[in-house]
Amino acid sequence: MRLYAGIGSRETPWETLEKMTEIATYLEKHKWVLRSGGAQGADQAFEAGLRDGKNAQIFLPRDDLPLWTNVFTDHFHPAPDRLKPFARQLMNRNAMQILGEDGNTPVEMVVCWTKDGKASGGTGQAIRIAEYYDIPVFNLKNDGAIEQLKMFLKRY
Repeated sequence: MRLYAGIGSRETPWETLEKMTEIATYLEKHKWVLRSGGAQGADQAFEAGLRDGKNAQIFLPRDDLPLWTNVFTDHFHPAPDRLKPFARQLMNRNAMQILGEDGNTPVEMVVCWTKDGKASGGTGQAIRIAEYYDIPVFNLKNDGAIEQLKMFLKRY
């Protein structure tokens, strides 16, 4: 099973949301499983591209997320002490999008969109974790990201 994180800002532009849906459809046909967070915008655009819900692992912010996710929020978030409870749940959820429910099953790539093309906003938390684990990140805000993604997928 090949895993990828399909995530991004709630402010993702419409044309990029359409591209995300197309990417999800393509990846599902090639046996990739989506990990995402169910949020409006990018997350839902990736989910919309799937025909079979079994090809997705959706992690929602909840009180009962595994304790290991707190460690990742404390380590990778720039100001974990300023997070309100729900914001902490969102950051904890982001760790699971990258590392899975067990914290030990990383995705092979991240496809995303952030407003500045960098590790910013809530998506930035997932990007920072992915970068720490040397997981390729294809941020669709950046020029050439689609071409880089296509080159990466030629390996499979």
